[in-house]
Amino acid sequence: MRIGTDMIELYGCGSPNVRKVAIMLAELDLPYSQHYVAVLNGAQFEPAFLALNPLGRVPVLVDPEGPAQGDPIFESGAILIYLAEAYGRPDLLPADGADRYQVMKWLMLQMGNIGPIFGQHNHFLITPDHAQSYAGQRYREQAARLYRLLDAELAKRPWLADYGYSIADIATYPWVLYCERHGMEWADLPHLHAWMDRIEARPAVQEADQMMKKFVADDAAHIATATQETFDRFFWRQASGPGVDLSPMKVS
Repeated sequence: MRIGTDMIELYGCGSPNVRKVAIMLAELDLPYSQHYVAVLNGAQFEPAFLALNPLGRVPVLVDPEGPAQGDPIFESGAILIYLAEAYGRPDLLPADGADRYQVMKWLMLQMGNIGPIFGQHNHFLITPDHAQSYAGQRYREQAARLYRLLDAELAKRPWLADYGYSIADIATYPWVLYCERHGMEWADLPHLHAWMDRIEARPAVQEADQMMKKFVADDAAHIATATQETFDRFFWRQASGPGVDLSPMKVS
């Protein structure tokens, strides 16, 4: 429970990794201020932001009154763990024992596989001339494998961990929102679809969706002003890469 008046700060944009933190903050009923980072225009490389995260990536959380004592926390999985432990929510992350490791292994699967694979697959959606390359096909096939894995596991239980709804579900949900844009059919993933419906029915998720609308709107405004140079910096390309088409990735 927070007892002071200094508000938590969330630095982000409309990305899945930011959405998961917004959901967590809503689940904890924690007020916070939003700071938009215009990643397609290079704002993440400005000295003020690099002081928060030297890698130049969102999200970043600053909690002036929590155990971190204002030290910026980056990497979305670390933020979820921090918030669950700092604000006493063992229902979202058990404190110890087998249940904790059930949650942690599914959280790490999202961090180490679902996020990176889906994210790389997205790169080939926005560079369609390269989609049929070896790399493009590999990421598409690996993404499909992960969707099928999630569906098979959720056929056995309602949530990713046997323990129940947890930070593993919170972390994974925003990435599964790409399902249709990744060319998957919900009819082939009925258990994953039912899991999505259960999550979307949660009041905290609905609240976070409303909060994320501002970040998404800011993204849309900044896409229009992005240049080839800022795209290359965003994608960490040393030389000018292929042209991009962001229309497949736009959200309403």
